[in-house]
Amino acid sequence: MAVIVVMGVSGSGKTTVGGLLAAQLGWAYAEADSFHPRTNIDKMAAGTPLDDTDRTPWLRAIATWIGAHAAGGGVVSSSALAHRYRDILRTGGPVWFLHLHGTPELIATRMAARPGHFMPTSLLDSQFAALEPLSGAEAGLVAEVTESAERIVDAAVRAYESWSRGIEA
Repeated sequence: MAVIVVMGVSGSGKTTVGGLLAAQLGWAYAEADSFHPRTNIDKMAAGTPLDDTDRTPWLRAIATWIGAHAAGGGVVSSSALAHRYRDILRTGGPVWFLHLHGTPELIATRMAARPGHFMPTSLLDSQFAALEPLSGAEAGLVAEVTESAERIVDAAVRAYESWSRGIEA
């Protein structure tokens, strides 16, 4: 068994898809924003991108959650933008990634439409600049956010189950 990390830039739908995916699988769900210390949230809210010094403790906390849920399955959302960040997440245990992908224009429109979130649209360019696609060595699926959340979840469940049968054999 593994934990599914729903990844992508801010505004890609990680929370919505992650919650639906966890419900469909009957697994625990965690929203990665809840692992951020207040200083990170304040920094982003002020329009300042996080650096690796800010991100590392946050990623390690998520990896700990992954380790606690790997045996029974779990879903966690995390931007997980760079390979080195995903490497930290994998220290917690086996991980399968669901990368929610969309154009900068579509994601900016989505971000502008969500009131009260701490992440400003002004940081979107820095997220796309940091985003590194999944490599061939990283298990997962890339899903276009132009699809409905339900269709993304259905495709993810099928792809994850196919993958997990391969690692259990």
